[in-house]
Amino acid sequence: MAGEVSEARAGRIYLRAGRDGPVRGGNPWIFSQAIARVEPGELPPGARAEVYDAGGDLIGAGYYNPRTTIAVRMLVWGEAPPLSEIIARRVDRAIQLRRSFVRGDTDSYRLINGDGDALSGVVVDRYGDVLVVQLLTAGADLMRDRVVETLAARIAPRAIIERSQGAVRKQEGLGDRSGVLMGEPVAEVVGLENGVRFVADLERGQKTGSFLDQRENHALAAALSAGARVLDACCYGGGFTLAALKGGAKSVAAVDTSARALEMLKRNLELNGFENAQVEAIHGEAAEFMAASEKKFDLVVLDPPPLARSRADAERAGRLYTELNAFAIRMLAPGGRMLTFSCSAHFRGESFVQAVRIAQAKARRGLRMLRHLGPGPDHPALLGHAEGEYLTGLLLADL
Repeated sequence: MAGEVSEARAGRIYLRAGRDGPVRGGNPWIFSQAIARVEPGELPPGARAEVYDAGGDLIGAGYYNPRTTIAVRMLVWGEAPPLSEIIARRVDRAIQLRRSFVRGDTDSYRLINGDGDALSGVVVDRYGDVLVVQLLTAGADLMRDRVVETLAARIAPRAIIERSQGAVRKQEGLGDRSGVLMGEPVAEVVGLENGVRFVADLERGQKTGSFLDQRENHALAAALSAGARVLDACCYGGGFTLAALKGGAKSVAAVDTSARALEMLKRNLELNGFENAQVEAIHGEAAEFMAASEKKFDLVVLDPPPLARSRADAERAGRLYTELNAFAIRMLAPGGRMLTFSCSAHFRGESFVQAVRIAQAKARRGLRMLRHLGPGPDHPALLGHAEGEYLTGLLLADL
């Protein structure tokens, strides 16, 4: 097939002495400085390559891009079968895994999570009978036909839509690409999550059309919302707002800078028969609203967009997360609870926790940390790949 990664052109990559530890430990990313030599020297972007240590022992196989810092992305450890077999095996295991935990009241979830499902660069989200594919790297781009054929054979969706866009593709030397890969054009679809219906905008919405990584945290918010006054800061289409209303919230203040997002929130409320009177939709910056408002809330949800899109942004992001969380903590009513998140891969884990600790001191409040939070199990990360852990969250309670 045209544009496909070629088995015949597979190259060989040899690592520097002592640089094989991370990949042997399960990290699928091999950085360019760990490579001693590439054979042949002109291996093109996306080409399949076998990876060897400095002594010539085979580690596994992946695909190569000389243009990027992440020069190799592993697909398999040990002897590598044909690419078509690798793709079929990974897709089958991804489907089987989701069947083990996705409930009957949910038809929208992450089906393939890139490195976490050992298909680096390949992301597939399912919205009912429609699949949305993102191919983010040169190697993934060359696997397009085989990925689509495998998904069509296993799932038989009404449509497979591509939305391959963003900074990673630019770094990989690729332009944005979108369109219908199989079936009929679909601009939007109504998905189901935890029994709540929502509109996924497959043409202009965030990510592949909606945020699917917060499903379990939405359920947690619902469980905390009975009779509560809720603040949903940076609400987008209202995932946490809808969850809070389902859980019996008394009222919700939903804040977002995007008028389109608030219009989608309105549609989502109508889809579920929720009363608009319970929701105050506020068009504006969450930080400005929280700084100016004297209101108190029993549950505060703070889920801003990524504030660190690169390592260079991390220091600035730390200050912003501290400021936002200090404002949010001040809005907690006595005995209130808070869900706070960072979805920045470059500012996660203990760095985020420390920013919230500083925010607590700035807000002059005492909080208890009840739980560390992350994405649902449909967004797995390889154990050896800390870089795959991007969503960090905390459940906090007023002291």
